[in-house]
Amino acid sequence: MSTTEEILNGLLVELFNDILKIEEKSIKSKNINDLTMNEIHTIEAIGIKKPKAMGEVANELKISLGTLTTSVNRLIQKGYVVRMKDKNDKRVVLISLTDKGREIYEIHRVFHQEMIKYVINECNDDEQKLLTDLLRRIVIFFEKKYSLLEK
Repeated sequence: MSTTEEILNGLLVELFNDILKIEEKSIKSKNINDLTMNEIHTIEAIGIKKPKAMGEVANELKISLGTLTTSVNRLIQKGYVVRMKDKNDKRVVLISLTDKGREIYEIHRVFHQEMIKYVINECNDDEQKLLTDLLRRIVIFFEKKYSLLEK
């Protein structure tokens, strides 16, 4: 690996790990001790708008329906999520957040909002565009790689 590749790899790994650790500390600092980061990301994927189909949330999280079901069952037991049948199609299971779940969603949203505001404030317009373009390329790479792994 070249020096640039090593540096970039180190930065990406460090960034990924740091975001997870800081997210976790941020949640714990709000005295929320009964949720894992995976559960918080499930809450984020469910969102605060209209109820979502389980399959839609699983696809967004890039996890199996079985994995999501296990997580949702725990979140229901903890009082963060409710499950219901779709009124138009009884085969479809919908999930939405309770008031308690919406509180967590909002805490997590603010964390991300502060993180992005900091990055934006540290960059001029050209740097913001370049950073956005580069991150988009990284996302596209991982999406392609992920889709290849599923086949």
